[in-house]
Amino acid sequence: MKPTDFHFLDRLRVRWSEIDAQQIVFNGHYLMYFDTAMASYWRAMAMPYHPTMVQLQGDLYVRKATLEYHRSARYDDVIDIGMRCDRIGTSSITFSGAVFKQDQLLVSGELVYVFADPAAQTSKPVPGALRDALAAFEAGQPMTHLRLGTWAELQAAAQPLRTEVFVHEQQVPAELEYDEYDETAVHAVACNRFGATLATGRLLQPAPAVAKIGRMAVHQAVRGSGVGRSVLDALLEAARARGDTRATLNAQISAMAFYRRAGFEATGDRFDEAGISHITMQRSLV
Repeated sequence: MKPTDFHFLDRLRVRWSEIDAQQIVFNGHYLMYFDTAMASYWRAMAMPYHPTMVQLQGDLYVRKATLEYHRSARYDDVIDIGMRCDRIGTSSITFSGAVFKQDQLLVSGELVYVFADPAAQTSKPVPGALRDALAAFEAGQPMTHLRLGTWAELQAAAQPLRTEVFVHEQQVPAELEYDEYDETAVHAVACNRFGATLATGRLLQPAPAVAKIGRMAVHQAVRGSGVGRSVLDALLEAARARGDTRATLNAQISAMAFYRRAGFEATGDRFDEAGISHITMQRSLV
């Protein structure tokens, strides 16, 4: 096995608590590495695991796990865990896994999951939507699609996510979250292959040739996966297309690094908005 045999690789660093008296990673921790990589695999598929399983009316249970040890990892090693969907049966899904230190194979393994009814604990056929999504991911196909439109067109997709992120998670009063600017804004939503909205944002034009980005929200389970950046990029491109030359936004302090990576720079002092610390950021669009 080689790292190039896997479409998906999850990078980890060996922690002190994971080594044993022989100064190598304790054998049982490799199962934890595979399990952690599987969680990242679902995230890379743009698939919030628990909500998706509820939607599919089932869940995945490990039926069999096998490991073969080739070499050992040691404290502070940077390792890559490859996971690959190899086979989908009637009710089972088989994943191959491998742990690499650079190109060196340390451990290989196989995980067999059964799709089952959580209440009855009886197997069920793997849903077609999950089959299709796994096949598309392994083939390197896009796992999300993005739409731009008006509030009338996209409210049904955008509003539940904004409510979850801003009103429920961040405790922003609903009367502050929704305003008259929604009606005139350009909105963007990114959805996965199961129809779930994963990210949204809006674009205003407060002055000639000036774009204002706002209401950027990303589903908690897929933050850091790039889906939020795809929404931001789509809004910025829409601003360029209408002739805007500068973009501005009020960033939550916790999101400053995200916007810096997109070319924004902070201007002015910090301020509170709905009880959350913000700072104004801007960038050129030319």
